[in-house]
Amino acid sequence: MFSTTSNSIHIPKISASASFRNSSRNRRLSNSARPCGRYGISARRYVAVRAEEVTTSGVPTVVTDATFESEVLQSEVPVLVDFWAPWCGPCRMIAPLIDQLAEEYAGKLKAVKLNTDESPSVATEYGIRSIPTVMIFKGGQKLDTVIGAVPKSTLTGTIEKYL
Repeated sequence: MFSTTSNSIHIPKISASASFRNSSRNRRLSNSARPCGRYGISARRYVAVRAEEVTTSGVPTVVTDATFESEVLQSEVPVLVDFWAPWCGPCRMIAPLIDQLAEEYAGKLKAVKLNTDESPSVATEYGIRSIPTVMIFKGGQKLDTVIGAVPKSTLTGTIEKYL
Protein backbone atom coordinates (compact mmCIF):
# COMPACT_ATOMS: atom_id res chain seq x y z
CA MET A 1 0.00 0.00 0.00
CA PHE A 2 2.80 2.39 0.87
CA SER A 3 5.83 2.70 -1.33
CA THR A 4 9.13 4.17 -0.32
CA THR A 5 11.42 5.68 -2.88
CA SER A 6 14.47 7.73 -2.12
CA ASN A 7 13.65 8.30 1.55
CA SER A 8 10.11 9.56 0.95
CA ILE A 9 6.79 7.89 1.63
CA HIS A 10 4.05 7.88 -0.96
CA ILE A 11 0.58 7.80 0.60
CA PRO A 12 -2.15 6.93 -1.88
CA LYS A 13 -5.04 9.35 -2.21
CA ILE A 14 -8.32 7.90 -0.91
CA SER A 15 -11.55 9.11 -2.42
CA ALA A 16 -15.05 7.81 -3.00
CA SER A 17 -15.48 6.32 -6.43
CA ALA A 18 -17.72 8.10 -8.89
CA SER A 19 -19.90 5.02 -9.17
CA PHE A 20 -20.67 5.10 -5.42
CA ARG A 21 -21.36 8.82 -5.34
CA ASN A 22 -23.82 8.50 -8.18
CA SER A 23 -25.37 5.18 -7.18
CA SER A 24 -29.14 4.95 -7.04
CA ARG A 25 -28.98 3.77 -3.41
CA ASN A 26 -27.07 6.86 -2.35
CA ARG A 27 -29.50 9.09 -4.24
CA ARG A 28 -32.51 7.30 -2.75
CA LEU A 29 -31.22 7.75 0.80
CA SER A 30 -30.50 11.42 0.29
CA ASN A 31 -33.94 12.01 -1.24
CA SER A 32 -35.71 10.28 1.65
CA ALA A 33 -33.75 12.31 4.16
CA ARG A 34 -34.45 15.58 2.39
CA PRO A 35 -36.64 17.80 4.58
CA CYS A 36 -39.85 19.13 3.20
CA GLY A 37 -42.29 21.68 4.49
CA ARG A 38 -41.73 24.48 6.94
CA TYR A 39 -40.37 22.37 9.79
CA GLY A 40 -38.52 19.83 7.69
CA ILE A 41 -41.26 17.20 7.94
CA SER A 42 -44.28 16.18 5.98
CA ALA A 43 -47.25 18.36 6.82
CA ARG A 44 -49.56 15.35 6.42
CA ARG A 45 -47.94 13.48 9.28
CA TYR A 46 -47.93 16.22 11.92
CA VAL A 47 -51.16 18.14 11.79
CA ALA A 48 -51.83 20.39 14.75
CA VAL A 49 -55.17 19.45 16.30
CA ARG A 50 -57.05 21.59 18.78
CA ALA A 51 -57.21 20.01 22.23
CA GLU A 52 -61.01 20.23 22.41
CA GLU A 53 -61.40 18.19 19.22
CA VAL A 54 -59.43 15.13 20.26
CA THR A 55 -59.54 13.27 23.53
CA THR A 56 -58.87 9.59 22.95
CA SER A 57 -59.49 9.31 19.22
CA GLY A 58 -57.08 7.65 16.83
CA VAL A 59 -55.22 10.88 16.03
CA PRO A 60 -52.29 11.98 18.22
CA THR A 61 -52.75 15.43 19.74
CA VAL A 62 -49.95 17.97 19.46
CA VAL A 63 -49.09 19.36 22.90
CA THR A 64 -46.84 22.24 23.96
CA ASP A 65 -45.38 23.53 27.21
CA ALA A 66 -48.64 25.44 27.75
CA THR A 67 -51.00 22.50 27.14
CA PHE A 68 -48.96 19.63 28.60
CA GLU A 69 -50.49 19.79 32.07
CA SER A 70 -54.10 19.88 30.89
CA GLU A 71 -53.66 17.29 28.12
CA VAL A 72 -51.33 14.84 29.85
CA LEU A 73 -51.14 15.29 33.61
CA GLN A 74 -54.87 15.91 34.10
CA SER A 75 -56.01 13.20 31.68
CA GLU A 76 -58.40 10.56 32.99
CA VAL A 77 -56.98 7.88 30.68
CA PRO A 78 -53.35 6.75 30.26
CA VAL A 79 -51.34 8.98 27.91
CA LEU A 80 -48.56 8.01 25.52
CA VAL A 81 -46.26 11.01 24.96
CA ASP A 82 -43.93 10.99 21.95
CA PHE A 83 -41.04 13.44 22.46
CA TRP A 84 -39.67 14.20 18.98
CA ALA A 85 -37.97 16.85 16.83
CA PRO A 86 -38.31 17.62 13.12
CA TRP A 87 -34.61 17.06 12.38
CA CYS A 88 -34.56 13.61 14.04
CA GLY A 89 -34.55 10.73 11.53
CA PRO A 90 -35.52 7.99 14.02
CA CYS A 91 -38.39 10.23 15.20
CA ARG A 92 -39.73 10.34 11.66
CA MET A 93 -39.33 6.56 11.44
CA ILE A 94 -41.55 5.85 14.45
CA ALA A 95 -44.12 8.57 13.70
CA PRO A 96 -46.35 6.22 11.65
CA LEU A 97 -46.03 3.66 14.44
CA ILE A 98 -47.30 6.18 17.00
CA ASP A 99 -50.19 6.99 14.66
CA GLN A 100 -51.04 3.27 14.38
CA LEU A 101 -50.95 2.82 18.15
CA ALA A 102 -53.21 5.85 18.59
CA GLU A 103 -55.75 4.21 16.26
CA GLU A 104 -55.46 0.74 17.83
CA TYR A 105 -55.88 2.00 21.39
CA ALA A 106 -58.46 4.72 20.66
CA GLY A 107 -60.76 5.04 23.66
CA LYS A 108 -58.28 3.29 26.01
CA LEU A 109 -55.21 5.46 25.53
CA LYS A 110 -54.54 9.04 24.53
CA ALA A 111 -51.54 9.64 22.25
CA VAL A 112 -49.83 13.02 22.13
CA LYS A 113 -46.73 14.41 20.42
CA LEU A 114 -44.44 17.04 21.91
CA ASN A 115 -41.86 18.78 19.72
CA THR A 116 -38.82 19.19 21.99
CA ASP A 117 -37.49 22.10 19.91
CA GLU A 118 -40.69 24.10 20.34
CA SER A 119 -41.42 22.98 23.94
CA PRO A 120 -38.08 22.64 25.71
CA SER A 121 -39.41 23.22 29.25
CA VAL A 122 -41.34 19.95 29.45
CA ALA A 123 -38.49 18.06 27.79
CA THR A 124 -36.04 19.45 30.36
CA GLU A 125 -38.41 18.77 33.26
CA TYR A 126 -38.64 15.08 32.33
CA GLY A 127 -34.93 14.72 31.54
CA ILE A 128 -35.25 14.09 27.82
CA ARG A 129 -31.67 13.69 26.61
CA SER A 130 -32.30 11.47 23.61
CA ILE A 131 -35.09 11.40 21.08
CA PRO A 132 -37.31 9.76 20.17
CA THR A 133 -38.46 9.12 23.72
CA VAL A 134 -41.89 7.71 24.47
CA MET A 135 -43.33 8.05 27.98
CA ILE A 136 -46.49 6.61 29.48
CA PHE A 137 -48.39 8.77 31.99
CA LYS A 138 -51.35 7.76 34.13
CA GLY A 139 -53.00 9.82 36.86
CA GLY A 140 -50.49 12.63 36.36
CA GLN A 141 -47.53 10.34 37.06
CA LYS A 142 -44.84 9.11 34.67
CA LEU A 143 -45.01 5.31 34.67
CA ASP A 144 -42.58 4.16 32.00
CA THR A 145 -40.08 5.41 29.42
CA VAL A 146 -38.93 3.90 26.12
CA ILE A 147 -35.93 5.55 24.47
CA GLY A 148 -35.08 5.22 20.80
CA ALA A 149 -36.74 3.90 17.67
CA VAL A 150 -38.04 0.56 18.90
CA PRO A 151 -40.25 -2.06 17.25
CA LYS A 152 -44.01 -1.90 17.56
CA SER A 153 -44.01 -4.98 19.81
CA THR A 154 -41.90 -3.15 22.40
CA LEU A 155 -44.27 -0.18 22.53
CA THR A 156 -47.34 -2.45 22.55
CA GLY A 157 -45.93 -4.45 25.47
CA THR A 158 -45.23 -1.26 27.40
CA ILE A 159 -48.74 0.09 26.75
CA GLU A 160 -50.43 -3.19 27.70
CA LYS A 161 -48.78 -3.11 31.15
CA TYR A 162 -50.66 0.05 32.08
CA LEU A 163 -54.13 -0.42 30.58
